[in-house]
Amino acid sequence: MTQVQTPRSWRLHAVLLTLWFVVSFGVVFFARDLGAVVGGWPIGFWFAAQGAVLVFIGIVVVFAWRKNRVDGGAEPPWLPAYTARLHRRFGRALAVGLLGVLALAAAQYAGMPKPWIAGVFLGSTLMMFTGIGVYGRTSRVDEYYVAGRRVPAVYNGMATAADWMSAASFISLSGGLYLQGFSGLGDQPGGLAYVLGWTGGFCLLALFVAPYLRAFDIYTLPDYFALRYGGVWPRRIAALAAVLCSFTYVVAQIYGVGLITSRLTGLHFEIGILLGLGGVLVCSFLGGMRAVTWTQVAQYVLLILAFLLPVSWLSYQQTGNPIAPFAYGQQLQKITQLEAQILHSPAEQEVIAIYQDRVRQIDAKLGDVEAALRLEKTTLRNQLLDLGDTPADQAKAMALRREIAALPREAEAARAMWTRQREETLEQAQPLGHLHRHTQAFAGDPQGNAQEQAAYQNSRANFLALMFCLMVGTAGLPHLLTRFFTTPSVQQARQSVAWSLGFIALLYLCAPALAVFVKYEIMANLVGQHISALPSWMGQWSRDASLLSFSDVNGDGLLQFAELHIGADVVMLASPEIGGLPYIFSVLVAAGGLAAALSTADGLLLTIGNALAHDLAFEGDTDPATAMRTVMWSKFALLVVALLAAYAAAQRPAAILYLVAASFSLAGAGLVPAMVLGIFWRRTSRVGAVSGMLVGLGVTLYYMGSNFPPIKGALGSGGLWWGIQPVSAGVFGVPAGLLATFLGSLAWPKRAIDPQVPA
Repeated sequence: MTQVQTPRSWRLHAVLLTLWFVVSFGVVFFARDLGAVVGGWPIGFWFAAQGAVLVFIGIVVVFAWRKNRVDGGAEPPWLPAYTARLHRRFGRALAVGLLGVLALAAAQYAGMPKPWIAGVFLGSTLMMFTGIGVYGRTSRVDEYYVAGRRVPAVYNGMATAADWMSAASFISLSGGLYLQGFSGLGDQPGGLAYVLGWTGGFCLLALFVAPYLRAFDIYTLPDYFALRYGGVWPRRIAALAAVLCSFTYVVAQIYGVGLITSRLTGLHFEIGILLGLGGVLVCSFLGGMRAVTWTQVAQYVLLILAFLLPVSWLSYQQTGNPIAPFAYGQQLQKITQLEAQILHSPAEQEVIAIYQDRVRQIDAKLGDVEAALRLEKTTLRNQLLDLGDTPADQAKAMALRREIAALPREAEAARAMWTRQREETLEQAQPLGHLHRHTQAFAGDPQGNAQEQAAYQNSRANFLALMFCLMVGTAGLPHLLTRFFTTPSVQQARQSVAWSLGFIALLYLCAPALAVFVKYEIMANLVGQHISALPSWMGQWSRDASLLSFSDVNGDGLLQFAELHIGADVVMLASPEIGGLPYIFSVLVAAGGLAAALSTADGLLLTIGNALAHDLAFEGDTDPATAMRTVMWSKFALLVVALLAAYAAAQRPAAILYLVAASFSLAGAGLVPAMVLGIFWRRTSRVGAVSGMLVGLGVTLYYMGSNFPPIKGALGSGGLWWGIQPVSAGVFGVPAGLLATFLGSLAWPKRAIDPQVPA
């Protein structure tokens, strides 16, 4: 394993890191004070949604350009001709794909049934991914692990963007922004923290991690820990941390696969999971990183087109400008006015009062669960006995029998059901359906009473904590870091980070716009409409109440905002129907979401399989006699983990965004402190690294676990530290791991080896 020496440039690092900190944490901290509107944009909102992202791109580009210019060094002689050949192939493949979409659009116009269009599109997409996987099959070890280190920066940027923009980014990000606005409410911190965290983390990746790890000719992230610190425990702990954070992440992706596939085909959710999982396994199983890389390039093109077309159409419909990031500022001001109208609407107040009355009724049931359960059963049975024999009575009888069958048999089950119903109803009883005002930075009021000031401080702290965890976690996710091992050189790795962030920003700059356009469409054009006149897409998506539900609570025949519940995942998936686009665009969006979930699942499963086989079972043995056995064991581990993740996803454990954010805390706390100190501080020792990884992971897991409702209820443990939500547990784990690594290195400075650490 060779290493490349590069001159240090602390001044460049310091200037760019300071700029990164100011435009992210600095601007966010004072976002409430930056509420002035300029050109239709609230300044604080614009910086958090767009301005900071543009600065992050500039930081990564300047760093790559400056460092590559200083380092010099010739690129591999074969690279220009190879890249030109790839450009030609890419152009031909893109043309064929666009022609296929146009052919299906023409078939729909000619009368082809919608299920056939969906089936052909889904089948063609999976066949394309499978074909690339078969074509990219390999038995060479370096191609299986790192694609032969022959992926040019621009294509590695596309593959990295697809690997990065998972189901959380494609499906849930716009929905999360719709529900949470700038910063979320209460125990749901988020909003623009996801945009800032997932883009700002690439600055840390470029400045402190990616090019330095590429200087080591390694196959996996645990390889670095073994080479840098020696011994077996650094590799083992790093491998276990990689498996832990990657498994949490891949469950969310497979959940997204099941959601989209079942929506696109009409199959059951569990069957959708298995169908989508087949496409994942073909690429990962046959060709490893080589097949995954070129599959992800195709997946990126599909997902970015699927995202940009609906949001551009909605932008053109509402503003006359199809360039969504430039246009949605004017809609923000309209949403602010509509929110004020809804808050003061008598009909909305009437609905809220009904929900509050329902909360009181549920509280009465929870006061004596056994008596309430008996009364409920008796009442329903008496109503059933009083019915006559008319057809209408028979239909009502069937409904009553279903209600009786749905009632819990035991008091504890009834308590759990009514407690859940109470929480849901209590949310609906809040102003704006418990949604935050879209452009308002943080809950509460810094100039209000003590309670409002505390709410403001807590909301801002949780926003900053989540953003910190997402940024640091980005620099530590193993499946992302492995992507930069595939480039031909360190210089290409730096360029690849810049390309990656540029490709990613195309989606992240448009996601806030999509949330705004959908919210305006609902507030301006749906609220106040007669229930019978609502568009057909609402009826279709309301078949799954977790995605969309509405009811005439106050009986006035009109839809009020408080009577409508929209799940995060439906905002993006239903965007073509909301905009009135032809059905082929709905299929394209579903296929794009499937590509996003599959691309990330590919990389994650490959990372887990390699960690289990290469790093744990064979402990990095690259001897030719055992290399092929390692690859075979990696494929077997990948298959087993895929089935376990599919089982976990079938349980629908949590929201996609929550699962993904949790994996970032684990990666940041378990891997980043020992990794970055090992690169930049030569005195970092083996004991220090092991201590840091164990302490960082331990603190993060304890905080998450002790505040997980079932564990918290069973053990009576938990309690928030300074009001920080468990999803941001890494804000405690990262500094704890950093301190443990530092102190452990000072106390036990000796290590088994002393390699030259790349600068």
